[in-house]
Amino acid sequence: MPAPEARADESGQRAVLVRIRAILPELRPSEQRIASLFITEPSLIAELSIAELAARCDTSTTSVVRFCKRMGYEHLKDLRMDVLRELARETFETAGLPEVSGDIVRDDSLEDIVAKVSMAETLSIADTAKVLDIDALQAAVDTVGAAHRVDIFGVGASSFVGLDLQQKLTRIGRTALNWSDPHAAWTSAATLRAGAVAIAVSHSGGTVDTIEFLAIARASGATTIAITNHDGSPLAGHADIVLTTAARETGFRSGALGSRIAQLMVVDCVFIGVAQASYDESMEAIRNTYAAVHHLRARP
Repeated sequence: MPAPEARADESGQRAVLVRIRAILPELRPSEQRIASLFITEPSLIAELSIAELAARCDTSTTSVVRFCKRMGYEHLKDLRMDVLRELARETFETAGLPEVSGDIVRDDSLEDIVAKVSMAETLSIADTAKVLDIDALQAAVDTVGAAHRVDIFGVGASSFVGLDLQQKLTRIGRTALNWSDPHAAWTSAATLRAGAVAIAVSHSGGTVDTIEFLAIARASGATTIAITNHDGSPLAGHADIVLTTAARETGFRSGALGSRIAQLMVVDCVFIGVAQASYDESMEAIRNTYAAVHHLRARP
């Protein structure tokens, strides 16, 4: 399977580190070790020969060559050059942030944690903006805007992202349901028909309950949308429209640090696109919903 392509940035270069992160779950174990080194210590790659890289990743030079070809490069030096260009771009984009590197570790101070979280989330948003397919986003906006009902499902942190989208759509008068229980989600998906939309949110794209939800919804006739970091994932295989994030997950995966912020960005883009398409109606609904709760606020 060819490496998934990210959209080109303004310099015409592909976001190679984004592609490496996206394809990581599909690689062989030996290639995953190579990919992980590119992700965690990209500046080190410039100093290693192909034999040194293979030794550091406890694999063979053949695996290194195979990994390069998988990423679309004939030679390591070409892949390495694009990685260094990508590092230069990241340095420019985060010039205003504190200089930090690496994952959060045991001895980090709170200042270190703030710096590392802000760096990871800033880059997750920037990378997602580059990789997000605008045509797919437009298709999602059009489909959700025309839907008589939108069902949303995700597990764990992805469920909170689904809830955010459900609340936003409800506020502009759309019928949207967010399901927190998989059995309830599957039951609802089985009742969907043409004209309805099912949206599944999963960073990995491999969550079994979420995949089942989208598969049932598609079989029922609904248009299906996946929001995932991996467009080659099983979840994406059941989606009519795939909206791809480019989150930077860390060792603190349970916190869903990068994935959640990237998913929320995509959700915001979908919501704003739907609201803009019916601007006057949506603005009136926003004013009315604001007025409905504003008078209930405690007075000084």
